[in-house]
This record gives sequence, structure tokens and C-alpha cells, in this order.
Amino acid sequence: MLTTDLKPHLALITGATGGIGRATCLALANFNCSLAIHYHSAHSTAEALVTDLRSKGIRTEAFQADLRRYDGVRELYRQVIERLGHPTILFNNAGIAMKSGVKDVQDVTVEMFEETWRANCGSAYLLTQLCLPEMEKKGSSKSALHGLIHWLSQIYGPKGVTVNGVAPALITGTTMLPGEPEDLKSKIPIGRLGTPEEVAETVLWMYVYHISRSAISSLWNQIF
Repeated sequence: MLTTDLKPHLALITGATGGIGRATCLALANFNCSLAIHYHSAHSTAEALVTDLRSKGIRTEAFQADLRRYDGVRELYRQVIERLGHPTILFNNAGIAMKSGVKDVQDVTVEMFEETWRANCGSAYLLTQLCLPEMEKKGSSKSALHGLIHWLSQIYGPKGVTVNGVAPALITGTTMLPGEPEDLKSKIPIGRLGTPEEVAETVLWMYVYHISRSAISSLWNQIF
């Protein structure tokens, strides 16, 4: 049974109103972790989540930011530390997919590619860069993003900051599915898609069992 109390910790979760993000918020809240909830456009959903968490005694705030804009990422970090303090847990969960109807690389303009890259990897890199100095000071503990995780773990592991990756693959209730759920089930040996709650349990397991102080985790979506 998990008995760790995460009350001293503040988790910043990007894309917190979606399936995986919301499930992770609820999982961490079960262990009294404070939560900085990022959202892009789902204001009412974010506020409803904040209300729900506060009713359970969780210290939490919602923060709007467009992660495709690097100045938006910097402003997100500034507001989080101003209103809640420095994050000790960072979960780079947010991500976007190419517009529907794109079937060939020739249909993808360099602007579309760059926008997707900024949202899925560039913003995660910048947010990690912003959070690391305070984590390191306290001695705390997407394929491009996958490589970034390995690189950061080699640099910051010896300094007491652990860097982990989660590769959820095909998950229900997300915008990243490359087709209809019923069709995708046939590609999976157990005959079903994963759930956001299963991913959240994995994230929580990493924090509670393996990370004594602070952690950075990044979400990397891939079809296995």
C-alpha cells in the first residue's frame, strides 16, 4: 500500500484537463500533492477540476498558456512560482497532433511541423530548463523528447534530479489516436486501448516509489 505523503510537493502538470493529465492530477491529489494545473483553452474544465480538488483540501490553481509560444511558457512558469511556489514535480504531458486530413508528408508545411514541434517538445525543453535550477539548488530529486529525457538524466542524475519518461501508446479519451478506437483495438493483443487512469498510476508509481524529492517526467506518445 502507498503511504507516502506528497503534501510538501508541488506538481506542475501541462495539459492537465485531458484524460491522462486529469487522471494524474487526481492520483497525486490522493497523496495530498499541491497542483499547478495548466490548460490551453478548456477554461471551464480546468476551473471545475480546481473546484473538485479544493473540496478535497488540495492546494491548487489553474494556469492558462499556449505552449506553442515560448513567451507563453515563460509566463506560465512565472505565474506558477508567484502563486504557488517552485514546482518539485514537472509532468510535461501536453501535446497536439497534426490537423486531421493530413495523409502525406507533402501535406505538412514547415510551419505546421514547427508549431507541432514547439508544442510537443520545445515547450517541454524550455519548461524543464526553467524548473531545473531550483530543483538542483534543493538537491532534489515524441522521439525527440525521448532523446531529451536520456540526455537530461545523464546530466542531472548525479546532481539528485531524476528524469523519467512515460510512453502510453494508444489511450482512450485523448486527441492523439491515429484512427477510430474500434479499428485500433484490432492492433492490440489484449483487444483494448489503455486508459488515462492506468497511465496516471504509472506516473504516481514513479514518484512515490522511486523519487525521494523532486522529479521531472515527460510524456512521449508512440504507437508500439
